[in-house]
Amino acid sequence: MNRKRDKGFESPRKSVIGYVELTIIPTVANLNRIKLNSKQCRIYRVRINDLEAPFIYNDPTLEVCHSESKQRNLNYFSSAYTAAVSAVDPDAGHGELVIKVPSELWKQGDDSHLLKVYIEFSLDQPKGGLHFVIHDVEGSMAERGAHVFSFGHHNSTRFWFPCVDSYSELCTWKLEFTIDSSMVAVSCGDLIETIYTHDMRKKTFHYVLPIPTAAPNISLAVGPFEILVDPYMHEVTHFCLPQLLPLLKHSMSYLHEIFEFYEEILTCRYPYSCFKTVFVDESYVQVSSYASMSIFSTNLLHSAMIIDQTPLTRRCLAQALAQQFFGCFISRMSWADEWVLKGISGYIFGLYLKKTFGVNEYRHWIKEELDKIVDYELKMGGVLLHPTFSGGKEKDNPTPHLHFSLKHPHTLSWEYYKMFQCKAHLVMRLIENRISMEFMLQVFNKLLSLASTASSQRYQSHMWSQMLLSTHAFLKSISNVSGKDISPLIKQWVDQSAVVKFYGSFAFNRKRNVLELEIRQDYTSSGTQKYVGPIKVTVQELDGSFNHTLQIEENSLKHDIPCHSKSRRNKKKKIPLMNGEEVDMDLSAMDADSPLLWIRIDPDMSILRKVELEQADFMWQYQLRYERDVVAQEEAISALETFPTPASRLALTDILEQEQCFYKVRMQACFCLAKIANAMVSTWQGPPAMKSLFTRMFCCKSCPNIVKTNNFINFQSYFLQKTMPVAMALLRDVQNLCPKDVLNFILDLIKYNDNRKNKFSDNYYRADLLEALTNSLTPAISINNETRTVDNLNADVRLILEEITRFLNMEKLLPSYKSTITISCLKAIRQLQKNGHIPSEASLFRSYAEYGHFVDVRVAAIEALVDYTRGFECLDFVVVSHKILAMLCKNPPFTKTTESAICNEALVDQLWKLMNSGTSHDWRLRCDAVNLYYTLFGLTRPSCLPLPELGLVLNLKEKKAVLNPTIKPEQSVGAVIDTPFNTEDEDIDMETVHDSQAFIHHHLNLLERPSTPGKEPAFVEQSMLSMPATPIPSFSKDTTSLPSKHRGEHGHHHHEHKKKKKKKHKHKHKHKHDNKDRERSNWHPYSNSPVSGKSLHSPSLSE
Repeated sequence: MNRKRDKGFESPRKSVIGYVELTIIPTVANLNRIKLNSKQCRIYRVRINDLEAPFIYNDPTLEVCHSESKQRNLNYFSSAYTAAVSAVDPDAGHGELVIKVPSELWKQGDDSHLLKVYIEFSLDQPKGGLHFVIHDVEGSMAERGAHVFSFGHHNSTRFWFPCVDSYSELCTWKLEFTIDSSMVAVSCGDLIETIYTHDMRKKTFHYVLPIPTAAPNISLAVGPFEILVDPYMHEVTHFCLPQLLPLLKHSMSYLHEIFEFYEEILTCRYPYSCFKTVFVDESYVQVSSYASMSIFSTNLLHSAMIIDQTPLTRRCLAQALAQQFFGCFISRMSWADEWVLKGISGYIFGLYLKKTFGVNEYRHWIKEELDKIVDYELKMGGVLLHPTFSGGKEKDNPTPHLHFSLKHPHTLSWEYYKMFQCKAHLVMRLIENRISMEFMLQVFNKLLSLASTASSQRYQSHMWSQMLLSTHAFLKSISNVSGKDISPLIKQWVDQSAVVKFYGSFAFNRKRNVLELEIRQDYTSSGTQKYVGPIKVTVQELDGSFNHTLQIEENSLKHDIPCHSKSRRNKKKKIPLMNGEEVDMDLSAMDADSPLLWIRIDPDMSILRKVELEQADFMWQYQLRYERDVVAQEEAISALETFPTPASRLALTDILEQEQCFYKVRMQACFCLAKIANAMVSTWQGPPAMKSLFTRMFCCKSCPNIVKTNNFINFQSYFLQKTMPVAMALLRDVQNLCPKDVLNFILDLIKYNDNRKNKFSDNYYRADLLEALTNSLTPAISINNETRTVDNLNADVRLILEEITRFLNMEKLLPSYKSTITISCLKAIRQLQKNGHIPSEASLFRSYAEYGHFVDVRVAAIEALVDYTRGFECLDFVVVSHKILAMLCKNPPFTKTTESAICNEALVDQLWKLMNSGTSHDWRLRCDAVNLYYTLFGLTRPSCLPLPELGLVLNLKEKKAVLNPTIKPEQSVGAVIDTPFNTEDEDIDMETVHDSQAFIHHHLNLLERPSTPGKEPAFVEQSMLSMPATPIPSFSKDTTSLPSKHRGEHGHHHHEHKKKKKKKHKHKHKHKHDNKDRERSNWHPYSNSPVSGKSLHSPSLSE
């Protein structure tokens, strides 16, 4: 299939006018219907091989449930939404736009069998798919930095042009964009030429993408971009907004190293002939990858002075490039195979991380990711990587614990999807542990080689299936290359959800010189599963470190591990460690009878598990001091929080002083030391924890309270210098207040901070000092309920408030990079309010949350607002965005188990409208709204809703309508049928224009007449039970070529039918309400489906 697209842009009006030309080779004789995906687009005309073709446009996801429906339970919504998405799912051969192939085409006996489908369309002020950024300042569009770019979460290309919006439908592309001459258009493929119009006011960019690519991997960015050709690789081009070129040069200076690394490990060239990076404002996510180009957030750019942003930007670039190979070049066969692509791209990104940032950073990242997925699965239930649906019925839902369906990416919660990606790359690592990295990279190379060969076969599209990766093909490739059977591993981690939870305890048997280890499992809690198989245990003894592989069977709990060394207290001998190093240890703390120093269960993290191991405090201390693996050190620090003893204090202080220790371990030790100091507050000797150490490392020798001038050349000590004050501020004295000398010390650090001779920026350091001030705050003690004013503030708090105010005012004159200091100030002010030092007032946060401030500042302000109101004012106050809904889910004003005054019918309606019809332009936003609804009200009907006095229950299975005087809140009324449009057999009546809305309305009026409670109406029209769900307007041949009234805004949505129901009789249809029989025979085959936008039944029609 070949596709050509032309677009013209008008920025001030935020509109697009374009056409799409698809070249289709039919695989069946007499093809009579073509189904495409299209949302928001207004379709003007469709022609096939120069013949006008009638078409129908219907988008059931615009309004998921019938607007009159009084249903408010989430079970009902979820199944209706899944059905609506299935109804237009391109992988199942459906779409919003159905085109009838004129029968004359087949009568002509055209031998070429090529269909050229030509579609004219326009977009006016799109809400999704394309984002226009036009700042409200003086000047021309280019001077204002106006730009537009495509965005979206999974299969969102349908939002900006009609296409087959599936990752498994590949075709080659020609793309043309006509824009203002001051702008640049960046799209996928190679730029062939740029042609100006006669008046030189506009120009057309011609791109060609010869590699077969799926529509969701096509993107576009238009703006007054500054262009930088990569000095190391001329086929790579970078684009950024005006005046950001110096930042772009620095940020992109190491991209060629990432290219070299991936090409080397995959032993395969980068698959496209060019690569483009585009940095845009107000981006949807930090990184979006498309064929031969990636769109990044402009906030990733930084100068050479910024330390903290550098590793984050490098990671984003590495992720984007990994997805070019697996995700864009190699696409997926179906949604169920998504985990393979996400897993491989995440896995090779991890290899880059290991090479660039080192093994410590890599193992720390793996532990972080493992902890995230374990916490999420234990809290929410399992994450399933390869969902399979037998028969496609919702009854076969493999994850009943979730409040959303896994059938489509569009119904998934965003949080779940992030965890899904996290689990996918961890499972790839488990496969690598099983078959070795060498075989793993050979498998990737084989997949890329096959795809590369297939992509060059221009006219043999049956070969292109090699460019689509499925779970089956991936596993087959592994078995061919490595000869190993990994099916048990796949069954455990891919086909099943949940993680493993181990509890370990042990005793040393001196007589037998044996370690008796007991490993118990919890597999009954939510999100856990039973593990049977090998597990590695590492035992550090006096004579060295020994690895043992134990077999976990069905019932066995206890394992005897023979020890290699006898206990010896008096012989002075160095102790060999795991890495071959030999060290002197002070063994006075250990048990006289036992040779054990410490034990670790599954040290390589080769199971997705949580381990809780009981061992003595001295063992954790030895492990922290002498184990060289960062994961072991971090586990030891977490365990020592429960052992507040002088020995723990000493071990942590030693780690802080060790320069060769990984900096993130030292940062974690700071916070652990603060907790231990607070637990030992009555027995603590000497100066406050970390103060003398900080003074020794960073302050002047002659005057210990004055900090040296900043020099951040050593990054390890820079991160430690930032973290220690933040942890120190958490210290508390016997009265549970922050010690006076700690507070004065932090104020001195701020006062004497001098960055004049430093080549790096200190904005993150100053932001952390402000965070330290925030941490030092404790709740105010009110006397006689006096009102808090700035005048009667505590002296210490007044000093803190003065510093915050000074910083906030300075920020207005000299803003810091990414406004980090403003963000810290806002958090500090909120903390002052929460602790009762200043009156709670939302106006400051409201002003900072308004459009125009830097995005991170707005997010911080909104977070404070959500915390302040614990309510929903911010839903009205600011454009509802992904971040706000996520914050409300994390910090809800009430939950399904608690009562609240703001839980009322108006709120339920507001949220219901938001997820039902208010977020149809963005899949992710709709799922966020569903999450919030679930957090607040659960799956059933919200308890704050009144019970309808009289409701009509339509039972579709038994074909009965029953009056139900008391509908129970949790009763799911009626039945939701989860069936996609099944119209392959019926033929579409394209000739008649139907007005089924008027007919339905007539029946609703009949039903809504007051009836005596308790008496059933004598007769309910049987036809109600097969009521058409949405009017689906179709066009007779003579009206197809005109943009008729019927065509309406955004595909004749049902709102218009209600308003125009009386006027509609002027159209062709003369049928009145009484000739129901003829009406019934004329019904559109689609109308019977609940997925056509309106629900099939109107369950509770109250008086």
